[in-house]
Amino acid sequence: MSKFTQIAAVAASVRLLAGLGIGVLAWLLPVSFKSLGLPQLEAAGRGTPGLAALGERFVHTEKLGPAQIILTTAREIGSPEAGAIAESLGGLAEAQPALVRWGGWAPALEPLFGLGLDAERGGGAPLDEAGHLRSTPVFELLAPESARGALRASLSGTRSLGVAAILATREVAQAGRFVPALQPGGQPLDAVILLTALLYQGEQFSPELRRELRDLASAANQQDALGHLEEVYIDLLSLAQRLNWVQLAELVSRSSTSTTLGEYAHLARIAPDELPIIYTAALFTDSADRVARYLIRYGKAGAADLRLALALGGGAVQQLVTHQVPIKHSSPAPVFSAAAVFSLRYPGLTLALKYLGYLAAAFLLFRGVERALLSSVLGPGADVWGRSAVQSGVLAIFAAGLLILATEPYLLAASEPFSEYRFRLSIPLLANVAALAESPETLPSPSMNSSTLISIAIFALLQVGIYFICLRKIGEIRAQPLAPLLKLRLVENEDNLFDSGLYIGMMGTATALVLQVLGVIDHNLLAAYASNLFGLVCVALVKIRHVRGFKTRLILEAEAAASAADKGAATEPAPAA
Repeated sequence: MSKFTQIAAVAASVRLLAGLGIGVLAWLLPVSFKSLGLPQLEAAGRGTPGLAALGERFVHTEKLGPAQIILTTAREIGSPEAGAIAESLGGLAEAQPALVRWGGWAPALEPLFGLGLDAERGGGAPLDEAGHLRSTPVFELLAPESARGALRASLSGTRSLGVAAILATREVAQAGRFVPALQPGGQPLDAVILLTALLYQGEQFSPELRRELRDLASAANQQDALGHLEEVYIDLLSLAQRLNWVQLAELVSRSSTSTTLGEYAHLARIAPDELPIIYTAALFTDSADRVARYLIRYGKAGAADLRLALALGGGAVQQLVTHQVPIKHSSPAPVFSAAAVFSLRYPGLTLALKYLGYLAAAFLLFRGVERALLSSVLGPGADVWGRSAVQSGVLAIFAAGLLILATEPYLLAASEPFSEYRFRLSIPLLANVAALAESPETLPSPSMNSSTLISIAIFALLQVGIYFICLRKIGEIRAQPLAPLLKLRLVENEDNLFDSGLYIGMMGTATALVLQVLGVIDHNLLAAYASNLFGLVCVALVKIRHVRGFKTRLILEAEAAASAADKGAATEPAPAA
């Protein structure tokens, strides 16, 4: 072996090792497109307040209602902090049992405590059958006529224009789903109007929501029709039937628009079991809007992600609802914490480094394979040393793209993911309802499953094998001691072999579609059409990169041999007469 060959072999080995190392490092970077990895959430939640700290904050401000929901959340997710929250909450409830019904003390409630609305004054904190603190939904406290009369008397002397406008809507005669407040059966609307006025009087609404409610009330009074304000009243009624006073006040203070109230009311109706999780997330982030938007978009999967983030800390919840992306549960290990923190601070830069790492790794691997393997396959005289880096770059781009598709679970997902919590309009259909009810509902998967990845890997390996078989045949023809024209005819005779990648690719596509119809593998068109794509790429590489160049070389050699033969014939002396 010559010294040049030894140096080339060492260089090829270095390229292979460098490509593998760069590829592994890029794969370990905890960043993904359209998703957050578990290492990132763990890094975001590390050192941030947890459920215990959040519960203590509300206990210290004598707000039992939110602390109760935080305790329920801690118990549901199995947090070890549940015991500490229950202990501090129980102490406050024993000291102030009269506040348990309302969920705590608030300045807006001060004029109401002497009006007979605080039925529990002694005898310890009220408990339910499970031994947990029992609070009373605020609508239940305001539903009796005596309570509403006392509240009207308390609010009658208000100087707030907004409160006066809201109270005036009691006299509006046109309503859609409510019975007008002053007519028989209008007690629910009367109660929710008084509740809205009380929340407005106590400045519980956010400034944006206060302005919107005042405008809606003024428009309703002018038109003598509730209009859009009625939807706001319905949403508040739905929440008031589930939350006590302080719980409702804390929620509306974090809602910037009536749309957010509608989203929370919708979630409370269709997913009541998830309400503690959703409510606690809103307290952690101080934004009910983003939490509601996240749950409406991702449904039950989003609720599960919120549970996981709540267990990791407030910083994890903040990152999740700020980015509005799902959690990537499958992440490589181990992951350096410094890399996770860096990816949180510079997500775009980290993602670019990851994809560039894939590209560089693929490029180095292909260049190393060229020098280490292809020369032995094509023979010692093969002209692989002077190949253009552009050709390897094209292969690297293709390989890196496949690697990105395989490692990014949400890259090929639909732009609007399926959500069980999304608003839907029910339209009656002339169909067999029983038959529709019996048909199973198939939920789309946001990521590629194992059967899809295995199918793609099998199709890729088949094409790689065909690629090397074609290279071996070219090497055999090159090594034969034959004339260039005869070698050219032999290459043309193997044209079907060089097209075999396309045939195998089409067969793989048809096979995958049949298996999907039979239910052997999951329905995923990517697995089927990947086989055809791999076949096209394999045939293009063989015929354009190798066969075309080999034919060109043989044609030039044949022309050179013919020219040499002509010159030799011209220089020969003429035979003697």
